[in-house]
Formats: sequence, structure tokens, C-alpha cells
Amino acid sequence: MRIALDATYRVDAQPSGIAVYSREILSGLAAGHPNDQFVDCYRVKQWRQTSRPELRNVSRRPLLPLVATFRADVFHALNQRVDRRPAKRVVSTFHDLFVMTGEYSSPEFRKRFSEQARRAAAHSDFIIAVSEFTAGQVEELLGVDRSLIRVIYHGVRKRVGFEGPHSGRRKKIVLFVGALQLRKNVSRLVKAFEHLAADWRLVLAGAPTGYGAEQILDDVARSPCRDRIEVAGYLPQRELDQLYACASIFAFPSLDEGFGMPVLDAMAAGIPVVTSNRSALKEIADDAALLVDPLRFDELGWALERLAEDDRLRSELVQRGLARSAMFSWDRAVEQTYSVYASF
Repeated sequence: MRIALDATYRVDAQPSGIAVYSREILSGLAAGHPNDQFVDCYRVKQWRQTSRPELRNVSRRPLLPLVATFRADVFHALNQRVDRRPAKRVVSTFHDLFVMTGEYSSPEFRKRFSEQARRAAAHSDFIIAVSEFTAGQVEELLGVDRSLIRVIYHGVRKRVGFEGPHSGRRKKIVLFVGALQLRKNVSRLVKAFEHLAADWRLVLAGAPTGYGAEQILDDVARSPCRDRIEVAGYLPQRELDQLYACASIFAFPSLDEGFGMPVLDAMAAGIPVVTSNRSALKEIADDAALLVDPLRFDELGWALERLAEDDRLRSELVQRGLARSAMFSWDRAVEQTYSVYASF
């Protein structure tokens, strides 16, 4: 087969979950199927930042808005954007639709996002959803027949060198990873953290530039625990791994997620997790985390206190988390994606 993919989102100086997904799928497909030809397509700005592919079965080309077709059997849009049908067969990956369902962005962005999502759905023969939750939203909000949706979970890379909850490297740190934005519910996490003893610290690792970030930073500044809260900003993977290696609690009380990669990353690193009982998070975490109502900071605070004070509970959740994260594989995601192409 000759398969063209929108690789635009792999080019990111500060990789988000979509960038991680794009890199894993693109590299996994090319390496795992050397007899097929892959065309990595980029919008012009990103194409200029790329270099010649290392694998012989991969080529690259700019994805120009005015070019309507590709010489390919399948075109795969890795981030729910298909402005027009560029090939005979089209697959789109939908990561989430929270912009359409919540006040988590500006009205202008919401309108543009919604139109883009509807076009992608209309131009696609199959849609890959990253969770059952997202699949349900695609069906309900975009009117896509469920038979045309394939659920393919993200993977997580097995982490080596991480130690358990009783390791001397573990410190009294509550870790949050994600952009500081309204949807991530960071302000309630800050308020919940105030329930913990004075020897605990909260580290917020993520770009402080998301929608609503100014209010979050103001809430941090006004917190009576301000001197125990670190706004670390976006961190490269090496520094983030150091935090995963020493944190004792991972808190991710997001209001809406299409998947929730940080939850699995934390579980794979041996950290007990507290997360939300809504959107895709309860589906991904299952019984390997403490699930709370993210709108109730008192419930979140109670969960943090339980984990801080109960060594046995932390150990139990670490073991459940390791087992849960082991169920998600990028290799499996790659092969399931390829099987969608082969189904045409």
C-alpha cells in the first residue's frame, strides 16, 4: 500500500499528546511495514522544519491547501482535520471534542474547531477514536454511524529505573503534568492541596499559556500555600522523568479528556494516581486510581490526604497502576491502525 499521513503535528518544540501520538504512529508504521510506502505530509511551515526521512520507505511532501489529491491508497489525518478529500480513502483520528461541549476556549476558536471537526467527519470513510468516550461523542455530536468508528487506545512506553512508593527517592511531592488551562481544573487542585500537611509540595509541570492560565496563576499567587507550590512551566522529557521518579502522588483532576496520557505515564512510573471520575479518565484509569468528582475540591483534598497518609493504599495503587499501564501498547496501536487501512 501507499499511505499518506498528515504528519504536521509531529513538529512541535513543546510536544503535546497529539505530537507524541503522531510520532509513535508514524515511526511505528514505517518501521513495522517496510514493504509499504509512506508519505509524511506537512503544512508548509512545518515541512520547512523537517529533514529527509531516515527510512527508505518514507518520503515527505508539503500538504498544500490547494492540492486536492494524493497518489495514495489511503490518507490518514492524525488530528481530525480534513479540509477536503485528498485521496480515494480517508481515515481521521479524533482525539476529543471538548471544545464543542464546554466553555474551555474562546467563542471564535469554538466555532472554527467545530466546523473543522464536522468537515473531517464528513470527508472520512473511517474514524479512529482514542477512547470509547470520544467515540460516543463523535457519534452523538457529529452524527457518524458507530459502524464507521474504530476505538484504538494510545500506548505508553514502559519506564525503566523508576522505584516504588517506599523508595528513598520518593519525596513528599504532588505532581501535576499538563498545560495550565481552565479545562485542567488546576485552581481546584491548588485549593485541595491546601488540605495537606506543611511538608508537602505541589509541582505544576506544563506550559502556563493555556486558556484561563492568568486566573490559575493568580489563584496560585493568592494561595496560603504559595511558598510550597512550584509553577515549573513546560519541561523537556528528561526533567519531567526526574519528577516522575521522585513524586509520591500524581493528581490529574481534569474536567474533560479524550484520553489522558499523563495518567498512564504516571502509572508506568510507579506513582499512585488521583484523577477525575468523568470523561475518558475513568475509562483509562479504571480501578487503578482514586476517582473523584473534579468539581468538588473538598473531595479531591480528601483523596490527596488519604494517599499522603496511607502507605498501604499508595502501594496498592502503584501495583494496580503498573498493571493497568502495561495494558496499553504503542505497538498494538500501530498495528490496529494499519488494520483499518487494510480493511478497505
